[in-house]
Amino acid sequence: MLERRQIQRVVLMALDEDAPFGDITSQTLIPAGTTAQAQLVAREPGVFAGVDVYSIAMSTVDASVSVVLHVEDGDAFETGTVLADITGPARAVLQAERVALNLIQRMCGIATLTAVYVAAVGEHPVRVVDTRKTTPGLRALERHAVRCGGGHNHRYSLSDAVMAKDNHLAVMGDVTQALRQAALDLPHTTHIEVEVDRLEQIDAVLESGAADTIMLDNFSLEDLRAGVALIDGRALVEASGGVTLDAIGDIAATGVDIISVGALTHSVRALDLGLDITLQPV
Repeated sequence: MLERRQIQRVVLMALDEDAPFGDITSQTLIPAGTTAQAQLVAREPGVFAGVDVYSIAMSTVDASVSVVLHVEDGDAFETGTVLADITGPARAVLQAERVALNLIQRMCGIATLTAVYVAAVGEHPVRVVDTRKTTPGLRALERHAVRCGGGHNHRYSLSDAVMAKDNHLAVMGDVTQALRQAALDLPHTTHIEVEVDRLEQIDAVLESGAADTIMLDNFSLEDLRAGVALIDGRALVEASGGVTLDAIGDIAATGVDIISVGALTHSVRALDLGLDITLQPV
């Protein structure tokens, strides 16, 4: 759930970065008291994410700015769709315009790309999830956008779950014993995931009895099928590493439970949305 305080923190930081001492262009050229009527318009089709983000970003400079959204998070839209109507003091609308657009263009891009990946797994009962490869400071917004696109979230931060990756395994020594001890030391509610990069590592993880999820990293399709058979329901199976849109359907067909896709957030293209403004003179 994306909380208002998370949105406000990002918006205030972005506004301070963009107009630390106000918008001198609008203050100089736009008479005080001028009203703006504007429409947020889709320049291309997509999936919307960021209803609350857009409303808060547009109204933080001046609370009298009115934002009426015509879509909900997760709604698909076509080119030319009017997504929102905005009315308020022109100076405030112009000052907030770019920050609001930057945030939701990225969020809508993530939601749209996620929806494409989710559709590509077809009828297979697989969760498409994001990773921690998010923009610093924007993780809450970007992960909300993944959910709007029909995807799911991985652990939110390093504090949320144990995830032993290749560098951890390299210094753990006896992997089986280390995982058993971890399970004894941790609260019973803490999820334990272990990443392996070859089939030979799976037995030691299974012997610990501690792994809730085993990640098969950069496995071939043949090895993914073999890994699923070897684990045999004793842990959730996650496929990760270099997952592309062309490959995800075949990966889903191997029987894995989860497919993590870093591309959902780390290399997404912002969706093209625009704000068309009409000024009403004093």
